[in-house]
Amino acid sequence: MSEKLIVALDVEEIEKAENLVDSLISYAKLFKVGSFLFTAEGPKVLDMVVKKGGKVFLDLKYCDIPNVVANSVRMAQRHGVFSLTLSILGGRKMLEEAALVHPRPLLWGVTILTSIDSPDMKELGISREIGDEVVALAKMAESAGLEGVVASPLEIELIRKATRKDFIIVTPGIRPLVGQKSLPDDQKRVMAPGEALRKGADYIVVGRPIIEAPDPVGAVKAILQEMEKWS
Repeated sequence: MSEKLIVALDVEEIEKAENLVDSLISYAKLFKVGSFLFTAEGPKVLDMVVKKGGKVFLDLKYCDIPNVVANSVRMAQRHGVFSLTLSILGGRKMLEEAALVHPRPLLWGVTILTSIDSPDMKELGISREIGDEVVALAKMAESAGLEGVVASPLEIELIRKATRKDFIIVTPGIRPLVGQKSLPDDQKRVMAPGEALRKGADYIVVGRPIIEAPDPVGAVKAILQEMEKWS
């Protein structure tokens, strides 16, 4: 059983999600529910995962006025959500209001998506390098009271140097070294599971290499073996 692997349930039906949870719950405890599945099926997906003994990482990247986001955090707590994401670009007041909710899930701030690279940053009008921007956002999230951030594996070490020791780093953009066919991919800033852990990630998020594999259980086992070599 891994406490560091988060399986992304990026499927369109609760039945598919439930089958994945049933198959993988013996190997991974945490499951990401993102906007795709949540939009299709709603909060019943959260209840399903919790009922089966899993932990829900609700990845909806909330970004709205502070009161709306704080109330969303309260609703997530009612469904037993373990952690959820906020867009750091929603601003300090939004982050602080969410952090004041009690009790609540762990709050992880989203920095720069793994699908974005340097040319994208320029097009967005952001003059700083990606690493510098991620660190600035991570420091804002930390000072606003969030428990951690979501960032690409390429920025792990930079965040570790700039934030407190127990600040959580959640890393998507994970691609296993072995046992995987080439998948069409829109993620640009990626890394293998073991290397991300070695650099200091607390959690790694893996979706397509598991859920699109002919044998999801076998894929998870291979990832766990990679993780174990570096832990």
